[in-house]
Amino acid sequence: SPGPTAPATRAPWKAVALPAEHGGWGLTLEPCLLGLLVAPSLAGAALAVATFLAFLVRTPLKLALVDRRRGRRLERTRLATRIAAVEAVAIVVLVALATVWAGPAIWLPVMAAVPLVAVEGWYEVRSKGRRLVPELAGAIGVSAAAAAIALAGGASSALAFGLWAVLAGRCATSIPQVRAQVLALHGRSVPAASTLAGDLAAVALGVAATLLDQSLLAGAVALLVVIVVQRVLARRPAPAAKVIGLRQLGLGLAVVLVTAAGVVLA
Repeated sequence: SPGPTAPATRAPWKAVALPAEHGGWGLTLEPCLLGLLVAPSLAGAALAVATFLAFLVRTPLKLALVDRRRGRRLERTRLATRIAAVEAVAIVVLVALATVWAGPAIWLPVMAAVPLVAVEGWYEVRSKGRRLVPELAGAIGVSAAAAAIALAGGASSALAFGLWAVLAGRCATSIPQVRAQVLALHGRSVPAASTLAGDLAAVALGVAATLLDQSLLAGAVALLVVIVVQRVLARRPAPAAKVIGLRQLGLGLAVVLVTAAGVVLA
């Protein structure tokens, strides 16, 4: 009889090109979806694709930079460099097209997010990207895409930056909670102050968003609901990591849809 089937090995290009963290997919798609729902445009669509590619390019770029920092020149190094170069060129082309179509105003939130992305990159190159600070900095930085996409579609600066504030609040409350649940799965705990600080930051960002544009009140309320839901779920035994991820995907999508509906119906 035939022996046991050998486990399928991951294709080399997938190991180099596709991010391992599942939560990052949702946190990247949320600002793209929110910006396009609030102010759809061709320039905004180009920025959304560029944002998604920017999320993808982090993986091969990190591998290439880490190998170079450690003085290694492997086959994966060459493959990662090629993939990163192709994705980087595509990003430049898409952003250039968006700038031509929508004007330079779209760069305001991008430039504001650069320091946050730089913080995450500094940790990533040192293989410390899974810590709380770089995860928060990176997620909040990527959320600026919602503002850029909204500006590309003709939204006001106040509304655009308010959208960013709502998503930043979503990151501030959810990322510490997810970390706490994942650590609980491994029998570890985190200080309650970290999740409390995230919740308070989310409330403050929701208020700031509403002050920027009153149509974002629904988004601020959605943040409060997310905080309450997460607190209730935190009292239960931590589920499997996949369940945690699906819950967060649902909460993030709810925040996006409620926020967009509040703006469109205002």
